[in-house]
Amino acid sequence: MFHRSRKPIALAGWLVAGLIGCENASAPPAQEIGETPGLTAFVGARILDGTGSDPLESGVLLVRDGRIEAVGPTGSTLVPDGAKRVDVSGKTIIPGLIATHGHVGQTKGLESSPDNYTEENVLDQLSRYARYGVTTVVSLGGDVDPGLGVRDSQNSSDLDRARLYIAGSALDGQTAEEGIKMVDEMADMGVDFIKLRVDDNLGTTQKATPEFYRTAIRRAHERGLKVTAHLYYLDDAKGLLEAGVDFLAHSVRDQEVDEDFITLLKERNVCQTPTLVREMVSFIYQDVPDFFEDPFFLREVDPEVIEQLKDPARQQQVRESRSAQAYKKALVVASANLKKLVDGGATVALGTDSGQPARFQGYFEHLEMEFMAEAGLTPMQILVASSGDAARCLGIDESLGTLAPGKWADLVVLEEDPLVDIKNTRSIDSVWIAGNEVPALPEGGGPQTE
Repeated sequence: MFHRSRKPIALAGWLVAGLIGCENASAPPAQEIGETPGLTAFVGARILDGTGSDPLESGVLLVRDGRIEAVGPTGSTLVPDGAKRVDVSGKTIIPGLIATHGHVGQTKGLESSPDNYTEENVLDQLSRYARYGVTTVVSLGGDVDPGLGVRDSQNSSDLDRARLYIAGSALDGQTAEEGIKMVDEMADMGVDFIKLRVDDNLGTTQKATPEFYRTAIRRAHERGLKVTAHLYYLDDAKGLLEAGVDFLAHSVRDQEVDEDFITLLKERNVCQTPTLVREMVSFIYQDVPDFFEDPFFLREVDPEVIEQLKDPARQQQVRESRSAQAYKKALVVASANLKKLVDGGATVALGTDSGQPARFQGYFEHLEMEFMAEAGLTPMQILVASSGDAARCLGIDESLGTLAPGKWADLVVLEEDPLVDIKNTRSIDSVWIAGNEVPALPEGGGPQTE
């Protein structure tokens, strides 16, 4: 159940009924809400607040100046006459989805290049994420100056595209001196997170050393920045945790995780994002994937990209790729490890590594949730990992992640109940960011390129 105070909430001189309860509880006397200019009321929906609490079966969610003013049951939360009403009866409201590992700006079609990183491309991709209900994206690598400007403009009640947080370049080195220099460069740039890359690409490249990442983590913390890490191997994951890393940006994929690893995650309050679709994408295009027939996918993708991925010669290259087949096996390991982590009490967060070529932004976040369900997580566990826990893992939960008074009104209205089937997150009626409805893809504008 929701466990919030049944006392009225006073905001800006107005009495607001922020009453949360369940249908079977005795409802308190109805309380008037002071008429507030610019107030929007979402009325009648089932509300899942992103904390894992039981749903509010018929609720009212009030928004003013881009932020949530109150959430309460319809029977005890009265909407003033001057409010704009949005009738969402029979629908379900969830918090906007948070992608803790994506990439924004560098890809167009199947080409990834710094030349693609323009403000126009960044905004286009953030709009696509938003139309899929992904209202916040953490871009972990390849970010340059145009992204900074886009990020700096998002603290606004006029926002109607996904929020962006950036990490700049992924850092990979050998010496302590390199670690300090690289972190300082990113910190001076103004990034939100530091990303380290600790991987040898299945034994084909040199891996960052413990000396490098220990020094980089220490320096990042001195500069007031959290550190995320790309990794593959269990031993590296443990080393990073012992060095003080704040977030693991991929699954352990070389072997089954052990109790020592789970204990380290919990003791150090570190989360991991599984990025299961990152493994999938390495081999899925050896044939024509089923999602190429999904209207939810097709509405946003360039048909030319699909045709390129269907090319028989390209498919044969994937079939013959040793790394593709290795990552196919890694997906099985990662899925099993996800279930073991959650059963062991560790915290996971939604992430996909989308935004690289053929990793389709927005759609892959929904596909990732489907994969998480196939790994054994419940719909509620997946929704919390994609909202409240994702925000907490990143340290942005003061203003995002759950549907609570004072937070940004980033929410998704669904036609169907995602607790029945997590694939119902695809039944999007509307998406709202800072209380503003996200514009639909313009008619006649055609699908967007990746």
